[in-house]
Amino acid sequence: MTFQEKIHSGKFLITSEIGPPKGADSALILEEAKILGASIDAINVTDLQSAVMRLSSLAGSIILKQNGFEPIFQVTCRDRNRLALQSDILAAAAFGIKNILILTGDSPDKGDHPQAKAVFDLNSIELLSVIKKLEEGFDMSGAPLEGRSPQFCAGAVVNPGAEPFEPEIMKMEKKIEHGAQFFQTQAIFDIEKFVVFLSKIKHLKTTILTGIIPLKSAQMARYMNKNISGIKVPDNLIKEMEKASDRRQMSMKIAVGLIKELKPMCAGVHIMPLGLSNLVPELIRRAELV
Repeated sequence: MTFQEKIHSGKFLITSEIGPPKGADSALILEEAKILGASIDAINVTDLQSAVMRLSSLAGSIILKQNGFEPIFQVTCRDRNRLALQSDILAAAAFGIKNILILTGDSPDKGDHPQAKAVFDLNSIELLSVIKKLEEGFDMSGAPLEGRSPQFCAGAVVNPGAEPFEPEIMKMEKKIEHGAQFFQTQAIFDIEKFVVFLSKIKHLKTTILTGIIPLKSAQMARYMNKNISGIKVPDNLIKEMEKASDRRQMSMKIAVGLIKELKPMCAGVHIMPLGLSNLVPELIRRAELV
């Protein structure tokens, strides 16, 4: 089954992600994809994550597709105008890539080229509506496409840790209205807050994959709390990481515990390894996802 078919089948979904290399060596992408393992239903290819210059998400997605993996092509609105966005999305379709995740994108001033000019010609909701129009056989200006219309499985992101909830829920509603078939969330550490969020979106019929980030250290947890909107690692988890004699095992224990608690509440998990791809197969096994 394709990723889109699995969404509609009700299967519990497992996705992860790869950050393309800062270079042109495709072998590095394939090595990481193989590490993630056969249990992954689809692999996100990040689009200049944290505004750091890397190989493009489109190239990474094509490499995965040509080697038997199912990619989720991440597209941010930060770097391209509506011409380039539509062109890249059509390019993905030409290579048989159907899964697309639409994001706004981090500001360039947070990355390794702070002098870069942000574009943000379209926002994520507008870009989702553009994808719907491409599927209907027309570009954003209304001109007809040549040949068969592309078909996509478009997704979006949501931040259940945002405060207040209401603007995030309103954006989520609009994203569904404009074609989002699935959502991947920001990393979840505060289960109680996530439960409250879910209670407020019961009216929405969609597929939600909860974000999981294995912690590397207490320092990493504090950094995320301070710098990443919507992430709150509870103090008790930070203390556990501080006291751990084996941080790898404690990271695994925390992530497994979160997945087991979250599993009854969601349609799947999105594991963001952040350089720890070698943990993912063991994490999946210990969380009893396969």
